Amino acid sequence: MKRKSLSALALLTMVMSVILPTDLPAQDKPTLKHLEGSWAGALKIQGMELRIVMNIRFNESDSMIVTLDSPDQGVSDIPTSNVQVREDSIFIYCRKIGGKFMGRITRDPATFDGTWSQSVLSLPLVLKHLEKKFTLTRPQEPKPPFPYQIREVIFPNRAAGLDLAGTLTIPENKEHAPAVILVSGSGPQNRDEEIMEHKPFWVLADFLTRNGIAVLRYDDRGCGKSGGVYKTASTLDFATDAEAALDFLKTQPGIDTLRIGIAGHSEGGIIGPIVASRRPEIAFLVLMAGPGFTGEQILYQQSALISRAEGANEKSVEEGLVLSKQIYSILKKTRDNEKAAEKITRIYRNYDKKHSADSGYRKMSDEMIAAQTETLTGNWFRCFLTLNPQDYLTRVTCPLLAITGSLDLQVPPEENLRAIESAMILGGNVRYQIIELPGLNHLFQTAVTGSPSEYGKIEETFAPSALDLIHQWIRSNVE
Repeated sequence: MKRKSLSALALLTMVMSVILPTDLPAQDKPTLKHLEGSWAGALKIQGMELRIVMNIRFNESDSMIVTLDSPDQGVSDIPTSNVQVREDSIFIYCRKIGGKFMGRITRDPATFDGTWSQSVLSLPLVLKHLEKKFTLTRPQEPKPPFPYQIREVIFPNRAAGLDLAGTLTIPENKEHAPAVILVSGSGPQNRDEEIMEHKPFWVLADFLTRNGIAVLRYDDRGCGKSGGVYKTASTLDFATDAEAALDFLKTQPGIDTLRIGIAGHSEGGIIGPIVASRRPEIAFLVLMAGPGFTGEQILYQQSALISRAEGANEKSVEEGLVLSKQIYSILKKTRDNEKAAEKITRIYRNYDKKHSADSGYRKMSDEMIAAQTETLTGNWFRCFLTLNPQDYLTRVTCPLLAITGSLDLQVPPEENLRAIESAMILGGNVRYQIIELPGLNHLFQTAVTGSPSEYGKIEETFAPSALDLIHQWIRSNVE
C-alpha cells in the first residue's frame, strides 16, 4: 500500500508541484557565476530527514535558472517561481503556496545557510555546494547487453475497453518457459513499479528471466503507455487488467501456458488471489507484502507504525487513529460522495481548530482538505477500505508463497502473514509457504527502521536474498 497519508512528508511535494519558471537579469551573471552547480541539504520534519537539492545554471541568454529536487520523494528538475540574490543573501519564493527559502551565502565553506518557511512551519535548511550534480545511486538497475529476448507489447482488456502496454522478457534457447505476471502496488505505477528512482519490477524481471523464467510487466491503466483512466478505477478493475495480461500471455510463443503465475506486490498481493480464485489455470501465486486483512485494518496498523517511526508521540498516534476511524465510519455509512465529503470536511476543520495552537502543528488549507477528501471518496479508496482478501485467499488452490519483510511498516508482517496462513488452512490449501524476511522493508530493501522516509536513501533496490527466494520457490513449483 504505497499511498501516503497526509503528513509532513507531503510538504515539499506540494511546494514543488506548483512552482513556475524564473530568470535573473543577464547583468547579474558576473557576480553570480560562482553559485552555479548543485547545492544539497535536508529538512528535518517530525523525526525524519527530507533531502533537498537546489540546482543553479545559466541559460544561453545568461539568465540564472534555479530548479529544486526532492530525491527522497522522487521529484526532480522543478523550476522555482522567483529568485533574488543580493550581495551575500539568496531568496527563493514559491508564490502559489507561500513557500520560501531565505539564506546567507558563504564561500568558505560554500553554503546557503537559511530557513525554509511555509504556512506556520519554519525549518532550518543548510545547502552545501556539491562538486557535481546530485544523482541517486541505483547499482542494481539492469544494464545491457541482456541475455534474453525483450518484447515491447500491447494487449487489450476487452471487458474494460482499453489497451495495456508492457514488456515481456523471455529466456533465450527455451521453447516453453514458465512465466510470471508482475502486478504492482497501489498508486499509479509504471511497468517497473518505479518509486524514488528505484525500479523493483525491472530488477525482479531481469533476475528471473536470466534464470529461465519469462516475465510480463505492464503499465497500470492510465499510466505510461497504457490506455484507460487510473483515477476512476478500483482494485477489482485492476484485477481485470491482470486477467487481460494472463489471456495475452497464453497466446505468446515461447511460453508454457500450463506454468503461468502471478507475483503481486502490496495491493498486487490482493489482486493475485482475486484472479486465481476465478481463473484455475493460474499455476502459482507469489504475494510480496500482500495484505491478509481489509484495507481499513491495514491503514490503522500502517498509520500507527509509520507515525511512531517518524517520531510522533503516543498521544498524536492515538488522536490520528481516532480521526481515521471517524472518517472511515462516514465512508462506510454514507454512499453519497457529496454528503460524505461535507461530513469529512467538517471533521478535518474541527480537528484543525482543536490543534491550531499545538506546537509544530501545520494547519490544513482548504486545498489540502479538498484533495484529501476527493481521494477518500474515490472509487479506489472506497473499495480498498472494505475489500477482504480472505474472501479470495480461501478459494486459492494453487501453490502460494507469501513473503513480507520484518521491517515492513505498511503491511505489518506478523498479523498479515498469520491471516494469510489462516486463509490457506481454512480453504484446505496445503501447498503454501509463509516467510518473514529479516531486516527488509515494504519494498524488500535492507533497511534500518522500515520507515517510508528511508526508501529513497537506500541504494539497494531489491535484496538479493529476496530475489533468490522468489526464483527458487517458483522453480521448485513449476518443474
